[in-house]
Amino acid sequence: MPASAPAARTGRRAVRRAVVAALAAGAVLTGTAAAPVAAGGPPPAGHGPHDEGLRRALAGLVEAPGGPPGAIAVLTRDGHRQVYRAGTAEVGTGRPPRAGGHMRVASAAKAFSGAVALSLVDRRALALDDTIGDRLPHLPAAWHAVTLRQLLQHTSGLPDFSRSKAFQDIVRADPRHHFDSRRLLDFVADQGLAFPPGSRYAYSNSDNIAVALMAEQATGRPYEALLNELVYRPLGLRETSLPQGYRLPRPLLHGYDTAPGEPPVDVSEAISASGAWASGGIVSTPADLSAFIGGYTGPRLLTPATRHAQRDFLPGGASEPAGPGANAAGLALFRYTTRCGTVLGHTGNTPGYTQFAAATPDGRRTVTVSVTSQVTLDPALLARLRAVEEKFVCALLERGRP
Repeated sequence: MPASAPAARTGRRAVRRAVVAALAAGAVLTGTAAAPVAAGGPPPAGHGPHDEGLRRALAGLVEAPGGPPGAIAVLTRDGHRQVYRAGTAEVGTGRPPRAGGHMRVASAAKAFSGAVALSLVDRRALALDDTIGDRLPHLPAAWHAVTLRQLLQHTSGLPDFSRSKAFQDIVRADPRHHFDSRRLLDFVADQGLAFPPGSRYAYSNSDNIAVALMAEQATGRPYEALLNELVYRPLGLRETSLPQGYRLPRPLLHGYDTAPGEPPVDVSEAISASGAWASGGIVSTPADLSAFIGGYTGPRLLTPATRHAQRDFLPGGASEPAGPGANAAGLALFRYTTRCGTVLGHTGNTPGYTQFAAATPDGRRTVTVSVTSQVTLDPALLARLRAVEEKFVCALLERGRP
């Protein structure tokens, strides 16, 4: 027992260093700093011409200096699922990553808040032109002209609470601090807008906090209950949740802080989801994330009129981290135009995890790539990840192309 105490203290210091490194790099729990710009059952893997190349691409990412200990990609075509994996779900065990392993989806959670808000638009409980002043008059008067549409497209100008010094100081001191998620915007309530609403694009974690608060105001129901009713149940997501604490359900796809020449540090449960909430707190599995993105982009959740409004894309509006190819921002959905074609989806990163989830516009074919480190802290590794994502997009679009 005495020997374990120093080890535990060393582990806690390493976890705090990992979180502080993410904060210093601008990757504050759910995204990186963004510069504004102008406004059936699964068959066995390994059956097809692309399979060996895809496996090699994932393995190369894991084996790269400072690479993630594990990576898993899921391709689905009309219900037919293939799973590709490299590395391990937990260092020291040899256990491979599996599609049922729980993980933080980071900013991909913004697509979930978009699904809630746009479902309420379909039900006429909300309108895209509803403003913060209409729905949340207690928030600063300087923000009142911002619309739901602008929040969903990151053209609101809201200051990002996760970049405020007060918020970051709390996370540095105690990464597992329990925040009042519905008061996160208080950290920037003394600030005006960064630019006139609708005039520019700038990714902000505050946007989706405001979206969730609007949804609660419109329905009188907690955001978590709305997720269950409007997203989880219709899409059959049984392993997806929005926790408040730092614990993750089991089985776990462990997330790590990695650096070349250093042993990986497990940061799976280093942070509290309460500090990200609707902006990045959702926990899911590769299988559920795949089912979500197919249902979200396809016809199952939204009416054609709402999906048409959602797909008014702003060129150059990139998700965080940027996805493969050229990025463009819709309403809680991004367009990724690759050398092989176009998919729609979202990305995310947080200590321990980097996510990419996308689908064809009809939702019938999906791709997710989940890796167990925050690769955005290494620009070269991120570029490599984006290239891997594009390989999977190309495989998805080539096979079964109409």
